[in-house]
Amino acid sequence: MPDRTIRPTLTERPALARRLIDIREVSVYTGLSTHTLYTMVSQHRIPFVKMGRLTKFDREEIDKWITAHSVKMRRPILNSVPLTDGS
Repeated sequence: MPDRTIRPTLTERPALARRLIDIREVSVYTGLSTHTLYTMVSQHRIPFVKMGRLTKFDREEIDKWITAHSVKMRRPILNSVPLTDGS
């Protein structure tokens, strides 16, 4: 008797379980609009994968891109002299 277990297809699997995600999922993941993401793709400002006419994003590469573009906090300046008005 054949195995009749229902297995989810790739598109039915949760986004967290897939390595490649689509533009809508990247939009939710990053908080950027799909329009902004398409602009960034066309300018090669964000890592992406072309699969035929589909544009996909490698979750690991997006995480690296976020890390690389994060602004690091400056250390506070110690022993700073308060500004005076000269009087």
